[in-house]
Amino acid sequence: MRIRILSIILASFLLLCVSGCGIVDYYFLPKPEDTAQELYEAGVEAMKDKSYSDAADYFGKLKDRYPFSPYTVKAEVSLGDALFLEKRYFDASESYKEFAALHPGNEEIPYVLFQIGLSNFNIFSSIDRPQTSVTEALEYFYRVEEAYPDSEYSKSAKEYIIKCRRHLADHELYIADFFWRSSKFGSAWKRYAYVVKNFKDLPKVQLYARKQAEMAYYEYQKTLSEDEREKLQGSWKELFDWL
Repeated sequence: MRIRILSIILASFLLLCVSGCGIVDYYFLPKPEDTAQELYEAGVEAMKDKSYSDAADYFGKLKDRYPFSPYTVKAEVSLGDALFLEKRYFDASESYKEFAALHPGNEEIPYVLFQIGLSNFNIFSSIDRPQTSVTEALEYFYRVEEAYPDSEYSKSAKEYIIKCRRHLADHELYIADFFWRSSKFGSAWKRYAYVVKNFKDLPKVQLYARKQAEMAYYEYQKTLSEDEREKLQGSWKELFDWL
């Protein structure tokens, strides 16, 4: 009887030790990290649920923890997509650029270049602000059109090239119109002339710029001496063949 009681006590003690170790491990030892596959699948599920911030977090962790995993390349593209869909366009552009730099021969490059262009295009806010992002967007859309003319993104790239060109032209006209309203006719004329010369692919824009350039030119002439007018005639005729 005494031996039986001792056996029960010993068994209970061992069970308590094992259980206690489990409790200690649970609360004090670091939890095992998710695998690359688990992080990728969690990111995909978050994308489906439109939880783009969570998705970006999963894909970012995968990229940082498992740089050589077969899931990493897909996660890098998906990270850019998650940031883009969250409307973090600058961060998306930088993420896509990093992918393009690391994997220049990857089959996703046409898509990635197009997305860099689209991210920068979406940063555009107004024609009265510097057009740096639009200029960069245009550069990447040109790259898609020229380097990957047979890709599924080439047609859309051409459409966005026109949109970018229109934004840039509108920006120039905004400045020219400001000079015109401020009676700074010389500056207005030069800006309108720039649009006429550099945006021949936009007929309506060019037509408006021509008319305004002509009026600004004649107003500008009124402020000049005879010698200055003669010199101006030469520079004017170099720009336009319709005078």
